[in-house]
Amino acid sequence: MGISLFISTARISDRPLWFHSLVGTFQGFPVLELSSVCINLTLFLLFLFIVSAKQIYLCVGRTRVRKDDPNNASSAHIRRNNRAENAAEIQSIELGKGYKASVFCCFYLLFLNVLVLGFDGVSLIRGAAQGKPSNWNLTILPAAQSLAWFVLSFSALYCKYKASERFPLLLRIWWFLSFVICLFTLYVDGRKFVAEGSRHLNSHVLANFAATPALAFLSFVAIRGVTGIQVCRNTSDLQEPLLLEEEAGCHRVSPYGDAGIFSLATFSWLNPLLSVGAKRPLELRDIPLLTQKDRSKTNYKLLNSNWERLKAENPKQPSLAWAILRSFWKEAACNGIFAGLNTLVSYVGPYLISYFVDYLAGGEAFPHEGYILTAIFFVAKLVETLTTRQWYLGVDILGMHVRSALTAMVYRKGLKLSSSAKQSYTSGEIVNYMAVDVQRVGDYSWYLHDIWILPLQIILALAILYKNVGIASVATLIATIISIAATVPLARVQENYQDKLMSAKDDRMRKTSECLRNMRILKLQAWEDRYRLKLEEMRSVEFKYLRKALYSQAFITFIFWSSPIFVSAITFSTCILLGGQLTAGSVLSALATFRILQEPLRNFPDLVSMMAQTKVSVDRISGFLLGEELQEDATTVLPRGMTNVAIEIKDGEFSWDPASPRPTLSNIQLKVEKGMRIAVCGMVGSGKSSFLSCILGEISKISGEVKICGSAAYVSQSAWIQSGNIEENILFGSLMEKPKYKSVIHACSLKKDLELFSHGDQTIIGDRGINLSGGQKQRVQLARALYQDADIYLLDDPFSAVDAHTGSELFKEYIMTALHSKTVVYVTHQVEFLPAADLILVLKEGRITEAGKYDELLQAGTDFETLVSAHHEAIEAMDFSSQSSDESDKHQPLEGSILLSKKCDSVGNNMDILAKDIQEGASASKKNAIKEKKKIKCSKNKQLVQEEERERGKISMKVYLSYMAAAYKGLLIPLIILAQTLFQVLQIASSWWMAWANPQTPGELPRTSSVVLIVVYMALAFGSSWFIFVRAVLVATFGLAAAQKLFLNMLRTVFRAPMSFFDSTPAGRILNRVSIDQSVVDLDIPFRLGGFASTTIQLLGIVGVMTDVTWQILLLLVPMAISCLWMQKYYMASSRELVRIVSIQKSPIIQLFSESIAGAATIRGFGQGKRFMKRNLHLLDCYSRPSFCNLAAIEWLCLRMELLSTFVFAFCMVLLVSFPHGSIDPSMAGLAVTYGLNLNARLSRWILSFCKLENKIISIERINQYCKIPSEAPTVIEDSRPPSSWPETGTIELIDLKVRYKESLPVVLHGVSCMFPGGNKIGIVGRTGSGKSTLIQALFRLIEPAGGRIVIDNIDISTIGLHDLRCRLSIIPQDPALFEGTIRGNLDPLEEHSDQEIWQALDKSQLGEIVRQKEQKLDTPVLENGDNWSVGQRQLVSLGRALLKQARILVLDEATASVDSATDNLIQKIIRTEFDNCTVCTIAHRIPTVIDSDLVLVLSDGRVAEFDTPARLLEDKSSMFLKLVSEYSSRSSGIPDF
Repeated sequence: MGISLFISTARISDRPLWFHSLVGTFQGFPVLELSSVCINLTLFLLFLFIVSAKQIYLCVGRTRVRKDDPNNASSAHIRRNNRAENAAEIQSIELGKGYKASVFCCFYLLFLNVLVLGFDGVSLIRGAAQGKPSNWNLTILPAAQSLAWFVLSFSALYCKYKASERFPLLLRIWWFLSFVICLFTLYVDGRKFVAEGSRHLNSHVLANFAATPALAFLSFVAIRGVTGIQVCRNTSDLQEPLLLEEEAGCHRVSPYGDAGIFSLATFSWLNPLLSVGAKRPLELRDIPLLTQKDRSKTNYKLLNSNWERLKAENPKQPSLAWAILRSFWKEAACNGIFAGLNTLVSYVGPYLISYFVDYLAGGEAFPHEGYILTAIFFVAKLVETLTTRQWYLGVDILGMHVRSALTAMVYRKGLKLSSSAKQSYTSGEIVNYMAVDVQRVGDYSWYLHDIWILPLQIILALAILYKNVGIASVATLIATIISIAATVPLARVQENYQDKLMSAKDDRMRKTSECLRNMRILKLQAWEDRYRLKLEEMRSVEFKYLRKALYSQAFITFIFWSSPIFVSAITFSTCILLGGQLTAGSVLSALATFRILQEPLRNFPDLVSMMAQTKVSVDRISGFLLGEELQEDATTVLPRGMTNVAIEIKDGEFSWDPASPRPTLSNIQLKVEKGMRIAVCGMVGSGKSSFLSCILGEISKISGEVKICGSAAYVSQSAWIQSGNIEENILFGSLMEKPKYKSVIHACSLKKDLELFSHGDQTIIGDRGINLSGGQKQRVQLARALYQDADIYLLDDPFSAVDAHTGSELFKEYIMTALHSKTVVYVTHQVEFLPAADLILVLKEGRITEAGKYDELLQAGTDFETLVSAHHEAIEAMDFSSQSSDESDKHQPLEGSILLSKKCDSVGNNMDILAKDIQEGASASKKNAIKEKKKIKCSKNKQLVQEEERERGKISMKVYLSYMAAAYKGLLIPLIILAQTLFQVLQIASSWWMAWANPQTPGELPRTSSVVLIVVYMALAFGSSWFIFVRAVLVATFGLAAAQKLFLNMLRTVFRAPMSFFDSTPAGRILNRVSIDQSVVDLDIPFRLGGFASTTIQLLGIVGVMTDVTWQILLLLVPMAISCLWMQKYYMASSRELVRIVSIQKSPIIQLFSESIAGAATIRGFGQGKRFMKRNLHLLDCYSRPSFCNLAAIEWLCLRMELLSTFVFAFCMVLLVSFPHGSIDPSMAGLAVTYGLNLNARLSRWILSFCKLENKIISIERINQYCKIPSEAPTVIEDSRPPSSWPETGTIELIDLKVRYKESLPVVLHGVSCMFPGGNKIGIVGRTGSGKSTLIQALFRLIEPAGGRIVIDNIDISTIGLHDLRCRLSIIPQDPALFEGTIRGNLDPLEEHSDQEIWQALDKSQLGEIVRQKEQKLDTPVLENGDNWSVGQRQLVSLGRALLKQARILVLDEATASVDSATDNLIQKIIRTEFDNCTVCTIAHRIPTVIDSDLVLVLSDGRVAEFDTPARLLEDKSSMFLKLVSEYSSRSSGIPDF
């Protein structure tokens, strides 16, 4: 090409040597070509300079901001924010045809120049081989232009990711100049062509001609400057989501469903999401919704219908596996086509290698054989790449469908389990079915096709081997069978360990879940260390099986890698012994076949082990799904208004345990008419709650019939509150109706409580309603029931947790007014609420002993009279008129407290004024409510429960280093790398030896004797497998040590966390980390790390072998490596965030799961099963969305990597064919091809293993978050330990005590000051939410004071260790908690007392008789949550704990709320006698409980309203205490005036 003007040769003898050589190079170089090279290189350097300058400017800017004044910092921050806002503003990007055409032209010109460069290079190599002089100057122009167009193509592409609406100026100048040079060249070439004819045509001329149209178009675009990208920005706030579940962007359905064939094959439907991820961290709202067929609901319906059909066909033993197959066989079959095609094309390479080596050795069978073989190799690799990716994505989608369907089935079953079946499964176990077993069944989809693919692979391998080594392939078959047989027993052992590991994990999870639920009790009783040690013991059992599982896995890995070596050694030995002639071609073909055979051999034990594990999981899930459900016919529900009888029970006999000879309830006869009020009473454990359960159908019906007419609402004795805000809890799925909602709030006395909360009814409730007091929880439950507007209300002791004033107000407003036309059945221990009932049922030992009206029953004079007289005794104790004067003189020294009570009078009076003000200011409060709603958005961060935290951006190198250093300070890492390197070197050496030592063609003499040949080969091969064994053992050892260290760190930190952490963190989040994340660290990460190291070294080995033979491929490898790293970085930006979102989306599923199982009775009582099922399906979809995109993104990356490596492999083949015969050793060339066949698989495996490792490392990142929780104060402070006898007198002083639950929350106690003298009985009363329980929490330092001090016996409690404080105090808490285990373990978990002492405590706490009646006495089992004991009995066990502890200070927090009056009186007597010399602080709503106290503290809104003796307070007509007492006694004396 070019003009005949040449560079003149001036006299340059006086110039330096380098100048001579440079001029020599360019002498005879056409001017146009030279100018083109110069312009392109100059612009390239300018481009590099601009990019570097930008980076330096950014770095300098950052540095200056750090050094200079804060104003700069803020401006930099603003700039950064602006950038972030711009990114957020961009809603969508539309690529115009002009932009697509511009990018296409750039890549077309790049391809053209690379083609010319390749053609010129190959021509020069062939010419050199034939002895012609080679002029390498020819390649300078195409090389410079290839470089230029590489930069231009990617710069044009980058405009899309920057959403640029105009092309950069440099780009446009470059395009325009290129077109100008092209026109000049075209003109000169045209003239030459006219003069010389076709002799002038060469690659450069043709390329220039082909480039002209594209360059013309680009110059036109350069002049216009517009890219053709349309950017749609958000211009208003109108797009804000109305509901949380309808997040912005969620209305887009995944383009996967409508994608075309090309888009599906190349995964380009994922490009929009990845481009967003490259610009900013992805959020859930960026991820499109799943298509209809991928949604949980679709798959759940499909699987459930097949399961029900199979259950109908075979009720005894339906097969869950068969149901899954019937549901998803079409997906599996479609996927099988890709798998089969992939298997067939993967054997094309090994089959053709021998022909290729023969061709290189000089045996050309037909013209252009080399190029045709290369084309076949290339097409086979291309098809293999495309089918692999489709196969893998199909498998992932199938797994996702199975997982979501099974999870939904397990959830639905959890809501339907019968009471007896529930005793077999704890909530921890059910969560494990969902978190672990369902996951494993879904993962089996990866192994589904292996059952038929493995035999197919073995048959194909044997066919190729028969072609190469003849009859010796029979030996291959035998060796293969032996290899497979050897792994089966190992897989069985592995399965056994896995089984035991799973059950040990179940036990640990169950205990962890229980500890998290009852952490408050553990801390109050100072038992947390004991229970932590129990968990560590359980972990050590789990760890024992984990160690066995990992080491057996290491041995299996050794067998995997040794099998192909063993098979190849047997095959070659047999061939030589039988006198067969091996050639380099047949050996290499056999080696390539063994390498492919390695997959089935390696996968078979894996398949056996996975099948075994999956069978275990399927059986576990199947057993659970076949568990006994609640009897459908236990209760017959008639439509509303069909009959006038609301509830009817005939000859009812019910039992919680149908196998028990003694029913829970027997001979129940009842007929309740519409609108009646039924009260149920009886002693503790008489069967009152069971009676309500029989109406709901919760308890197994042995005989009789139960009918109810209309809908029911149920309020349980132990409040069940969902996490979410208060409004959601009250609405419970119904639509908001403002007037109705307000009247419900009023009827449940919640108005004042909501005003006290900073966020009103939008306050987010912590796990299990942790930030509400007992009374508030109960009233939220009552509000939930009332809002549902049911026909029948079943209330289980709803007034026990509220104070007297609130109780009577509730009874009046709720039962007498709001429910006046409804049928109400209420269980109560408060005798004062009985006269208002139309019918009273008295229960004793599971029978209705009496039924009638209040007066009738009193006259009958039986059990009922005992209950009522116990109540009257308590009331009489309140009659202070007969109190002798010396009684009041006893407290003469309390001058200070009298003064205090006088000061507080005004507070009491102010309360009344305040109440009036509140009513008057109702309209003002409406306006405030609107303001509040606006504030709520801004103050989300002040809520107690925050959204789960997640890291953003790149995973810090510190996370990797912390993991590597966790075991043996990282000393094993270099040893693992060394072992893997030696394995790879010996593997290559063994293959090289076989290729070199054997003859090239049949008839040639071998280079060594057959004995030496086979001995050296076996020594090298088996030596390499020994190093694999060392690596596997080292990886397992490292993984075990690191996992254990991380687990213990996390467990200890969590147990030392302050109570506020548990209040604000749903248990699901913690369980997620100790189950799923810990499993990943136990079983996944060590092998991922080892796998990444081994794949890296294998890849280097392959590249090393290929470059040794054809060094020219380095020219392609460098740009390929750069492209790979760029793509990997681009992909990781999205993938990392997707994995984090997936981790976070898992927690709500587990949270809903545990919550629903705990509140199953309430959910069923309200008939809300369907709504909760929908919620579960929605959460499953929220989890599947990022999960699906993440799986597709992995395939997107692998496809591009493999395509690149396929092109590199094809280039290597073209080079080998282009070399003249004899210029390279055919056996070495064959070896390069043998290894090259593996290049694409290894490259994608390498990138994949790195990405998966990074994604799994997120589990360590999440565990590390929980290893950094700030601890509460030290358990023991050695320098300031209290004396062993402390507290001696038990005097408690509160000095200006201020308490808040969290820095961001308002103060709850406002400067409380008072003194409780030692040995006195202190009653603490006040309205619900006045700060009584908060005061107790401050005493036990569950909350550290924000100001002021608490002093016990002259020791400031904040100066001593928490354990020293808590183990010297005793408490009977408001929510009695029992732990799974035995009665003995519950009373004395620290094992400090003898059986005799335990029996004494049981007798004193009125449980001795009950326990003696049980067969196992002190070893009587206690189920999860103490479900087999009534709430009253659980409260008595708490009393037993206090009696055993015998502390000097005892706190009773609503301790007798759940027991009847008679039992309450008994408990009070026991406390008076047993704790005579102790300071007893009693919080109670029942006035008789505190009326005989020495002092009474009245709290109001977190302040001391009054503090004095009960007598003095009652004398003061304005005292708040007097109001409470008169309220209670008016309510209790005879029939109240309701």
